[in-house]
Amino acid sequence: MDDIRNIGFIAHIDAGKTTVTERVLFLSGLTHKIGDVDDGTTVMDFMDQERERGITIQSAAATSMWRDHRVNIIDTPGHVDFTAEVERSLRVLDGGVVVFDAVSGVQSQSETVWRQADRYEVPRICFVNKMDRTGANFENVVGMIRDRLNANPVPLQMPMGSDAEFQGVIDLLEEKALIYPDQGVEANEVPIPEQFREAFIDYRDAMVEKVAETDDALSIKYLEGEDISTEELRSALRRSTINNLLVPVLCGTALRTKGIQPLLDAVVYYLPSPLDVPSVKGTHSKKAEEVVIQASENEPFSALAFKVVTDPYTGRLVYLRVYSGKIESGSTVFNVTKGQKERMGRILRMFAGRREEVSDLRAGDIAATIGLKNTFTGDTLTLESNQILLESIRFPQPVISMAVEPRSQADRDKLTDALVKLAEEDPTFVMKFDQETGQTIIAGMGELHLEVLVERLKREFVVQANVGRPRVSYREAITSSTRAEGRFVRQSGGRGQYGHVVLEVEPLERGEGFLFEDKIVGGKIPKEYISSVQAGIKDCLENGVVGGYTVIDVKATLVDGSYHEVDSSEMAFKIAGSLGMREALKRANPILLEPVMSVEVVTPAEFLGEILGDLSGRRSQIGNMELQGDIQVVSAFTPLSEMFGYATDTRSITQGRASYTMEFDHYDPVPASLVEKVVRE
Repeated sequence: MDDIRNIGFIAHIDAGKTTVTERVLFLSGLTHKIGDVDDGTTVMDFMDQERERGITIQSAAATSMWRDHRVNIIDTPGHVDFTAEVERSLRVLDGGVVVFDAVSGVQSQSETVWRQADRYEVPRICFVNKMDRTGANFENVVGMIRDRLNANPVPLQMPMGSDAEFQGVIDLLEEKALIYPDQGVEANEVPIPEQFREAFIDYRDAMVEKVAETDDALSIKYLEGEDISTEELRSALRRSTINNLLVPVLCGTALRTKGIQPLLDAVVYYLPSPLDVPSVKGTHSKKAEEVVIQASENEPFSALAFKVVTDPYTGRLVYLRVYSGKIESGSTVFNVTKGQKERMGRILRMFAGRREEVSDLRAGDIAATIGLKNTFTGDTLTLESNQILLESIRFPQPVISMAVEPRSQADRDKLTDALVKLAEEDPTFVMKFDQETGQTIIAGMGELHLEVLVERLKREFVVQANVGRPRVSYREAITSSTRAEGRFVRQSGGRGQYGHVVLEVEPLERGEGFLFEDKIVGGKIPKEYISSVQAGIKDCLENGVVGGYTVIDVKATLVDGSYHEVDSSEMAFKIAGSLGMREALKRANPILLEPVMSVEVVTPAEFLGEILGDLSGRRSQIGNMELQGDIQVVSAFTPLSEMFGYATDTRSITQGRASYTMEFDHYDPVPASLVEKVVRE
């Protein structure tokens, strides 16, 4: 397994991440023609919509070889609406390559993906792309990585020139210059040109000092003025990268295939194999005790499903990351999450849109399988004799919704099936049926997210549907604690229905979700009915008392109640739980919450006043403002309800020269003056 690298390319939208990936595939021999994002000929962006829009929507997998190492690559989306794809990819990767635009540097989504990588403790290297762009500044980007991401970057290269004058890079470890011809991909190794010699000495000294600080033996050598060999530096750099003490930084321009080979070398040299990362932990499903899973083929089989795709040719594909053991195609596996057996059919090694069948999966592998009908994203697969549950993947809740209606009866039959398949693929896509209006409601992470899903309905599933305008997914919460009673009694001849509960309800901090506690003593309610009470409470929370929106961040404690030996049933206690919770919500001073987005606007400085005025009119809280040359970066928190049509308005007031990104940040109470309007809508 030492020769395996499981890596992902992550970045802000338009940083050139997919272009970098395409060059990597070409240079490693996986493709024989370089794909182009603008031409729609990329391998990794294989969906029609990806090629048309020039953006990555789904994470794509490919396996390539470099320096006798198998490199499993996942190219992830850069747009915030598809951040779930990044989340699930990082969960199963061992290392990451973070791509930055040499002009823009660290942007809003760069910070988001960096935080996601921090959460999973993924070691990473950085690639400063587009060094040939006007305004490219390598040192500035390195400074932004240090200051805005709180990282410890260490350049392993220095660029030779920038803008149109970018010729190549100087390798600080090998002490050589790599000059790339205008035509062709192979660099010419030459001695360091004299005009770069002084800068090279400064860069190399800074690199050696920074690497030496992470290793006691090298620190002594450095302080005593002894020479440190290239291999010593490389070994120390590998250890400190894997331990997230340092972040190697390289540079180039992917579009012109400059600097890609050294980047591949860095992946092999510095990013970890499955053996180098900390062992994953799981929980024994029967003993409820923590278990450490060793990355070895000799251990029992365990794997995590991190992606489900409905393929038009092969059917349902489930992507797996194998953490231990070995499994052959046709074997029976146990889905610990669902508590059921499944048969694993064919195993496919993925090359983006192409695939190759293999006979088995081993520890460290990433591949797709056919035949797992009931396995979903986040499920754990093991052998039945070794039921270890791995930590699942957490996804953000949808913040925007719209109604979808089929145009004909034939479409009605196909619509539900299509929506179910899309929901299987995408954990941030939610569908539900509104009993009051008879409409099907779909919810997602943003306007683009829903737009793409509706387009997939039409193209892939051939469903013609009418869609309503996007609506904000509001939430409800309570602001005080209370006590309430729920009683369900029905007597109409024969066996009746009896359920009686007393609940104490209290608000929780934002983000804590729903908690249930059972404090019944003395058998006042039999144990077999407790779960029914909890289910009834959860059902009630789906439709709050202010505007019928989902209630969040609440704790319900079952403290008292009673039962009837003959008439009590699970259904009766479920209804009693729901009635008690509804009464509690009415008493606990409920409020309406709205999603607030973190917005970053990049605008020429001359339009700053117009941008600030427009944001203020949208109930924004203006945060940080940063001047980068003649470009002004404005950060703000703005309610999602105020952001509809913002793209058009921004283009209008800045003559099309500004851009923005936004992502969900938190929920805030809706101002009292607007509550009635929201509820009425």
